[in-house]
Amino acid sequence: MARRRRSLFVLPVIVFACSIVGGFYGQKLEVASAATQAEDLDNDVRNFSKVLSLVEENFAVKVDPDKAVYKGAIPGMLRTLDPHSNFFDAREYQLMREEQKGHYYGVGMQVSPQPNGKTAVKAPFPGSPAYKVGIRPGDILVSVNDKSTDGLNTTEIADLLKGPRGTPVKIVISREGAPDYMTFTVIRDEISRKSVQDAFWIKPGYAYLKILSFAQITSREMEDNLKRLGENSIKGLVLDLRENPGGLLNQGVAVAGHFLPKNALIVSHRGRSAPEKAYVAEHGSHGREYPVVVLVNRYSASAAEIVAGALQDHDRALILGETTFGKGLVQTVYPLSDNTALALTWAHFYTPSGRLIQRDYSKRSFYDYYFHRDENARNPVDVKMTEGGRTVYGGGGITPDEKYETAKLDRFQVELFRSGLFNFTRSYFGTRPASLPKGWMPDDQLLTELKSYLKSHGTVFTDAQFVKHHDWIKRYLAKEMYTTAFNVDESDTMFARTDPEVEKAVEMMPKASALLESAKKIIALRTNSR
Repeated sequence: MARRRRSLFVLPVIVFACSIVGGFYGQKLEVASAATQAEDLDNDVRNFSKVLSLVEENFAVKVDPDKAVYKGAIPGMLRTLDPHSNFFDAREYQLMREEQKGHYYGVGMQVSPQPNGKTAVKAPFPGSPAYKVGIRPGDILVSVNDKSTDGLNTTEIADLLKGPRGTPVKIVISREGAPDYMTFTVIRDEISRKSVQDAFWIKPGYAYLKILSFAQITSREMEDNLKRLGENSIKGLVLDLRENPGGLLNQGVAVAGHFLPKNALIVSHRGRSAPEKAYVAEHGSHGREYPVVVLVNRYSASAAEIVAGALQDHDRALILGETTFGKGLVQTVYPLSDNTALALTWAHFYTPSGRLIQRDYSKRSFYDYYFHRDENARNPVDVKMTEGGRTVYGGGGITPDEKYETAKLDRFQVELFRSGLFNFTRSYFGTRPASLPKGWMPDDQLLTELKSYLKSHGTVFTDAQFVKHHDWIKRYLAKEMYTTAFNVDESDTMFARTDPEVEKAVEMMPKASALLESAKKIIALRTNSR
């Protein structure tokens, strides 16, 4: 009986999920057709209830109804639709809302699993409670509030560290070079997560700004950064959208609108039962026309593609990098019972020229869609023109104006990236003060020390490999060591300053400026000829 009652409790979730689909797509149908669909839905619900009851009563082992419905039935239904309609359990929905809001309550540090099964502090966030009490990158978590971290994954440990503002949490860590465990009592506080890294001058007159995601305050963070630098003094901007997975539509529209004339079209969307809706620049660029180079890669998606596509179609920026992911599906998140939610696709995004951002997923598995992409995928029929008359294609993400391909990491680099450089840094600062002089970079003596450490800890490589990747090793080692000696923000700034692609973007500024000027002349000629 208990199993049956639980089934009846979770069944309305299925009914509600189905009613969303039926209600949204059924508004334009005739009454007779609506009645037929209602009857079909009743039959489907009865069949599902019967199947669930048979499984619960007859399966070889006891069935968890929550798992059967939340991990099986609902996600299974959504997987028949498209790669991005999704079901969020309570934990996933909470994380999504925190990501969008840009803040939560906790101690403020990122943790990561280690090859030995332990969990280490990857980086405390600058100014966070964990940072203030002296917790360092590389510290191994032993227990949280007297609960051992052995056997816990990073999500479970993160849940232990979060809690109401003002409450204490006892964290026990082991630190290389310390004779015994170290205990910290940390008072939880609001942890703000930046969606925009601190902008800086990459060289006199040329600014660099990286947007990590599109959260609720992204456009305001961007504008605050540009104001701090003095936007009227900018001669050129590198706008970095690499690795940006997207986020909130309104924030993508606001970011793009900052660089375009007032009322310029940014993006539109339409679906089978949804009228077309256009989004335009509400405030505009106020006449600022400094050249912009936008950096993108294969992991730039959704709202990041909206920004890149809008600036490209208006010839406002030169796009540099790799073809973007190609996610142009409009989704609404519907809250359900038990603090769960459903993200449902109901329309497609189109750039100002009218090209579709979304890649085709109809002829391949979702696995191939995510992991085996054709970098040159595009729809030869979806051919459009930018304002300046350049040809662009839809159906395959945003193709850059200038390609910049990052070399694939070999096995040795992957091992260093995953743990080798992190573990060396942990060992290095275990017996030394966690400080470095401003502007420091690894010298040959330190690289020799790293080489000896790696060999003594079982990393297999040749001297030729080490020499071949000398510059790469130096830069990535500096990134790890800056995180410990300064903080993760300083580390990110150093990493961007030494990025060959950022340097290439600055070199492309004259071409970005010429692109903008050429488009303005063509638009003026077109206007005068009418």
